[in-house]
Amino acid sequence: MTQLTELRDMMRSLRLSETARQLPELLQAAEQQDASYAHFLASVMSYEQKRRDEKQVEKRMKWAAFPDHKTLKEFNLAEQQSLSKKQLNQLADLLWVEQLYNLVLLGPPGVGKTHLAIGLGIVAVESGYKVIFTSMGDLVQVLKTEEITRKSKARLKRIREADIVIIDDLMFMAMDQEEANLFFHLINDLHEKASIILTSNKAPKEWGELLGDPAITTAILDRIVHRVEILHLNGDSYRMKHRKTIFGSENVSN
Repeated sequence: MTQLTELRDMMRSLRLSETARQLPELLQAAEQQDASYAHFLASVMSYEQKRRDEKQVEKRMKWAAFPDHKTLKEFNLAEQQSLSKKQLNQLADLLWVEQLYNLVLLGPPGVGKTHLAIGLGIVAVESGYKVIFTSMGDLVQVLKTEEITRKSKARLKRIREADIVIIDDLMFMAMDQEEANLFFHLINDLHEKASIILTSNKAPKEWGELLGDPAITTAILDRIVHRVEILHLNGDSYRMKHRKTIFGSENVSN
């Protein structure tokens, strides 16, 4: 057994598996730089820590279950005049998460609500927060099957343990009494424990029409708006403005 093989085996037994894989390159770099023992040891520890951090981000990103990878850098502020650069930077600072604020992103379809929610979620994941994304339709289905399937139970466990829960397309469909009650209990579980980002094309005053029960609506609103920032995104649909057509550059109406 060579000394390199022995070192790599010992590293693996000490759970320094990332460094074990990279050890030949680290040794070569140290020899080329004529590095001191302390410098080499620091580079080994630094590499292991870096790779562990990266793997944690990868793990949290997988758990977040974002439907797309849409970053804040890709969010076109020129297309969304109702949000300033300063406001976007303040949201990206994530101080509101530490303060357990909720965000409600309101506006018609296509104005960037989901993109903004995902972008903030990605920043949060990279900053060490546990984030989870769900559409309202999927959430209702998971809530209704929590006692039936392990998958739904595991999904809701992650939701309840998250630092940020993103619920997309809130109130896009009417709920029956059971669904509204289950949704209330989830919001109650998250209250004062996590920040919630909601996207919706309906203002909170309209939610009662879809929840059906005035008492449940009031209870949900009370918990969401206790600490909330409501952002009204407006303008033309970005998706419609930049849609692709099978007719090339021709106007469809021609």
